[in-house]
Amino acid sequence: MAAQKLYAGAKLRELRSRIGLTQKAFAERLGVSLPYLNQMENNNRPVSTTVVLALAQEFRFDVTELQSGDEARLVSDMREALADPIFGGTAPPLPDLRLAASNAPALARAFLDLHRAYRQTHERLSSLDEALGREDSRLQPSPWEEVRDFFHYCDNYIDPIDRAAERFASKAGGDIDGAAREALRESGVRVVLGDGGAIRHYDAGSRVLTLSRTSASATQRFQLLLQVALIKQAKLLDASLDLARFQSPQARSIALVGLANYFAGATLMPYGAFLEAARSTRHDLEQLADRFGASLEQVAHRLSTLQRPGAKGVPFFFVRVDPAGTITKRHSATTLQFARFGGACPLWNVHRAFETPGRWLRQLAETPDGVRYFCLARDVSKPGRAWGIPTRRYAIGLGCEVKHASSLVYADHMMTDQAEAFVPIGISCRICERRACPHRSVPPLERQLRVDPNERGFLPYQVD
Repeated sequence: MAAQKLYAGAKLRELRSRIGLTQKAFAERLGVSLPYLNQMENNNRPVSTTVVLALAQEFRFDVTELQSGDEARLVSDMREALADPIFGGTAPPLPDLRLAASNAPALARAFLDLHRAYRQTHERLSSLDEALGREDSRLQPSPWEEVRDFFHYCDNYIDPIDRAAERFASKAGGDIDGAAREALRESGVRVVLGDGGAIRHYDAGSRVLTLSRTSASATQRFQLLLQVALIKQAKLLDASLDLARFQSPQARSIALVGLANYFAGATLMPYGAFLEAARSTRHDLEQLADRFGASLEQVAHRLSTLQRPGAKGVPFFFVRVDPAGTITKRHSATTLQFARFGGACPLWNVHRAFETPGRWLRQLAETPDGVRYFCLARDVSKPGRAWGIPTRRYAIGLGCEVKHASSLVYADHMMTDQAEAFVPIGISCRICERRACPHRSVPPLERQLRVDPNERGFLPYQVD
């Protein structure tokens, strides 16, 4: 089979802009002609092996980034947006979407922003009596969506913060908890345990940090580090937020907490040591949790961030869902995409994890694009630890493409070489093209339906 051609015009333009070279100077450094470079940057020609080698040698560029998931993510997001009935069911063909994602990624993101604004306006109109007369009823993207997309398109890896966390952990010399308390003490912050409902509460006036006495030790340690980030790494966090250019103060505030969480997780599980441990244990989450004093959810989340250029781990996706099937956290370094609107595929094993608390569920799954995955799921419900405090019920899902399955201890003895072992799953019903799925909730938008009143199968219609 012939090797797939590599088109990466947007990445080449981004690199050239970042290092401040003209097309002529960039072409000379790569050893190609100016017209040839122009054609590569406009995706009229694939990136040649000579250019790939020159990128690595001349610019120390991690060539694996040429095949990053940005294009696949944009295509998936556009397909899901175009499944909205507002478009009348005449979605552009997939090759056109791929062309837009590769040649005009900024335009594709602008389209997604526009569609998101439309949906939010539509939702506001459903409660018009509340929105009328309000000064803040102008169009703007949802802060949560804006922050989620920021991490989504960064592959959930923020290099400056990750390296700062690694330096902090190195200086701690194995006593992360002590180092965190000492850092706060240097800033005049006193740490106490309390019996209130808040997991963490910081009073800036009295400079007292109160942690919940009922929280697990891993949670208390994480919250200590989060507060260290907010106080000791404030300049670094602000610089990262400035680069992101969020459109609202609410999005910036949400992102600040997200970046502080990132620092806390990266300190508990410093990149180099954690990557080495993940490989040596074959990604045994329970061993990793015990070794780094973290929870299973924290370990699974951290595994999805191991995308440092030049030292990448297995590209994982990570999700957390509630009992209603709502995705409350999602990060992906793979091509697998999650439903942005509506529910996720009910055939995915993460939805069954609530039925088997304390047990890992394994699944081989195949998405409609033919990509096969190994999926893990487990209930990670969080008890209140005191009378009257409700249990928070969640399940986590972690997975990777099946070609990486041999790196996971959980995949041992799975029939990864047998097509019939893979469960067909999708993203959401509106864009899933599987015709005979018994769990389909709505028809696929791009297919014609046929209804026969004299016949009833799993569905009340047939998909042509």
